[in-house]
Amino acid sequence: MLEIHHIEADIPVQDLDHSSWQNASEILIDNYWSGEKAPNGRHFRARLLWSQTALYVRFDADQSEPLVVNSDPDITKKTKGLWERDVCEIFIVPDPSERERYFEFEVAPTGEWVDLAIEVSNGDRVTDMQYASGMMASARINKDRVFMAMKIPWTAFCRTPGKGDIWAGNLFRCVGKGPERGYLAWRPTKTAKPNFHVPSAFGELLFAG
Repeated sequence: MLEIHHIEADIPVQDLDHSSWQNASEILIDNYWSGEKAPNGRHFRARLLWSQTALYVRFDADQSEPLVVNSDPDITKKTKGLWERDVCEIFIVPDPSERERYFEFEVAPTGEWVDLAIEVSNGDRVTDMQYASGMMASARINKDRVFMAMKIPWTAFCRTPGKGDIWAGNLFRCVGKGPERGYLAWRPTKTAKPNFHVPSAFGELLFAG
């Protein structure tokens, strides 16, 4: 279970060094989707916070290889196909009793982002590319490390959690390219081929005080 700490006041998504992040529980993600350990240079850490208006997610990703990013990024709108480059992601299920309905949010080292509403029915996945969550994103590239953050308003889920509520979700990273491309997961999905869309494998997200 991942515990998400509450903050009284909202913070700018661009302020990746805001003191509020020091109060967030940090989780290290060092496994591929298969459960196999990933090289140290691909590990990443995630921190989550929540306020009465939004969910905040920050990714601190080790980067020991060249970045795979868009050469001409446009951060003013969602970037379709972002998942084909370096990216960190969170999948969120607001109602754990309906795991087949969830939301996907991604952020790249360039600050590009994408938001998707997804429903799985009879083994088929339907993706709403027109979904507009109102999310905001930011990123910073340092030597050997990339920082990325997102802010997602509760209106994106049509509900606001209360203290003690438990949602479901998973955290991922795609890094590299070609045969050596890596797919990391907080809760490994353990599919034959890389696949993040396995709601049954999602972990629990606890909204703490």
